Amino acid sequence: MAELTTLARPYAKAAFEYALAANQLQTWSEMLALAAAVAQQDGIGEVLGSPGMTTEQKGSAFTDVCGDQLDDKARNFVFVLAGNQRIALLPEIRQLFELMKANQEKTIDVAVTTAFELSDELETKLAEALSAKLDRNVKVSRELDKSLLGGAVIRAGDTLIDGSVRGRLAKLAEAMNS
Repeated sequence: MAELTTLARPYAKAAFEYALAANQLQTWSEMLALAAAVAQQDGIGEVLGSPGMTTEQKGSAFTDVCGDQLDDKARNFVFVLAGNQRIALLPEIRQLFELMKANQEKTIDVAVTTAFELSDELETKLAEALSAKLDRNVKVSRELDKSLLGGAVIRAGDTLIDGSVRGRLAKLAEAMNS
């Protein structure tokens, strides 16, 4: 996984810097999402892996599948990836691009998993508290997991806050066994 990130990083950075300079972060985000989805399709991997196709043909085949949802710059980007045999990196490139975009926009997606449904008021208070703590605009997504028993598990990027009853019981059991 680290190797894919290393290979994808320069492409993601180039796409991000262009999109930022052109004031097209959202447009590029959408185009990369489409391209990444196409790259993950089963048949595309077989076509792009064909030794009988030139890199130009591979780039053309890929952009034809995407249709006119890619602008000329995004098509050129795909052709560069095809020329370097890196189209398979598009999902990783998209992920890195989204991280750079979130850092630029000072936003973060937070997943809140609870045993019971959160009220809108509690979700708003939680979002405000996390926004102040993380110094970012927070977008909260809710999930239900009855096995938590109570409390919540909050995931924000690499940060995990386990305030669930199940998590606390596991910590207690670990402390008692040490």
